[in-house]
Amino acid sequence: MSLHENFLKAAEDVKKLKTSPSNEELLEIYALYKQATVGDNNTDRPGLLDMKGKAKWDAWTGKKGLEQDKAKELYIAKVQSLIADIGIN
Repeated sequence: MSLHENFLKAAEDVKKLKTSPSNEELLEIYALYKQATVGDNNTDRPGLLDMKGKAKWDAWTGKKGLEQDKAKELYIAKVQSLIADIGIN
């Protein structure tokens, strides 16, 4: 399978995890997914009261400069690691 096909499979597999990953792991998955699909974050940082939005924005912005194909590779590896640790349904 191609990198893109493996990425799409990982995006589906992550939805089948037996339990939810930690908040830190969820932010990492989110940031890698956004970097892989959109590229560098070019949105405004959410407001002071949007704690979840700010955490997601910060995580994604932390991946700035990471090439989209590399982000896909890291996303796939992270999902595979989570599957090994948590398992899937």
